[in-house]
Amino acid sequence: MHIGIPQETRAGETRVAATPETVKKYVMQGHQVIVQSGAGVRASQPDSAYEAVGATIGTAAQALGAKLVLKVRAPDDAELALMKPGAALIGMLNPFDAENNARMARASLTAFALEAAPRTTRAQSMDVLSSQANIAGYKAVLVAAHHYQRFMPMLMTAAGTVKAARVLILGAGVAGLQAIATAKRLGAVIEASDVRPAVKEQIESLGAKFLDVPFVTDEEREIAQGVGGYARPMPPDWMRRQAELVHERAKAADIVITTALIPGRQAPVLLREETVQAMKPGSVVVDLAAAQGGNCPLTVADEVVERHGVTLIGHTNLASMVAADASALYARNVLDFLKLVIDKDGQFTLNLEDDIVAACLMCKDGQVVRGAS
Repeated sequence: MHIGIPQETRAGETRVAATPETVKKYVMQGHQVIVQSGAGVRASQPDSAYEAVGATIGTAAQALGAKLVLKVRAPDDAELALMKPGAALIGMLNPFDAENNARMARASLTAFALEAAPRTTRAQSMDVLSSQANIAGYKAVLVAAHHYQRFMPMLMTAAGTVKAARVLILGAGVAGLQAIATAKRLGAVIEASDVRPAVKEQIESLGAKFLDVPFVTDEEREIAQGVGGYARPMPPDWMRRQAELVHERAKAADIVITTALIPGRQAPVLLREETVQAMKPGSVVVDLAAAQGGNCPLTVADEVVERHGVTLIGHTNLASMVAADASALYARNVLDFLKLVIDKDGQFTLNLEDDIVAACLMCKDGQVVRGAS
């Protein structure tokens, strides 16, 4: 089978969908791999590294014209024009973007959005959301440390003692837990909050204090369990109580990292403007939900702004700031997914009896498939 690896064209996207490690495995399986010249350069993978494992270096048209195209982000109109009807496309295609799904269907592609994979044990090795969120949580702390004008750890020097930075992390999914671990390594004092009570043990095992908002009704307790590994929108009264607690703890924090996302929905507001106003001058907020409206209404997507003396960071693609490792992990996710759609003879096969394949399928035969529902 011809497999194409094009260079990502979206602004700021530095990742690549296959690395020499995974390309070597494709070639060993008998596939012909065409990598667009320069596709991996921004992820520290030169063309020579791909050639060394048996790939052919080609043009964008050649890579996008393959029978199976591996991408990081959804193709734009120019890329779609170079793709062949009936080709298969695998990437992080945003399953909730109906317009994009329709465009891919009109191009007669068989498209799989890896973000739609179910959160099951069997699908763990293909979980692109977790692999990339892990990196985003790590990078969020480093970005915060860069903008924070003080030390992170406590230091005792001849000139006096420097207090450790206080870090508040809102949301303890994969990104939040990695942020806790990274901030702890840097010597910060950490508090963390999450809707789901089940994560308390994980938070505390990483050395952070869990901010508990007690449940007062059975409904709150049931909703807090989440679904499919994700949090669910909480009732207004619980959100009010959480906001009051967050307000008080944010006033004492030096750095706040917000990570709360609900798939297909606007990000919940966790850090209100009046809370930002009450924060200490020089404090830093890193909003990992900036692409979905932000956990703070003052966040500006893809910008770093200052409001009320607080620096708000709205980078929407933190994983691309660690492009080499982000690409390596993503490429392995893709490699494992391909095992489900390529048969023992090396041919593409669509097995809709497989729950992972069915969940990820966005369109085929010119029709949009509700694979993310």
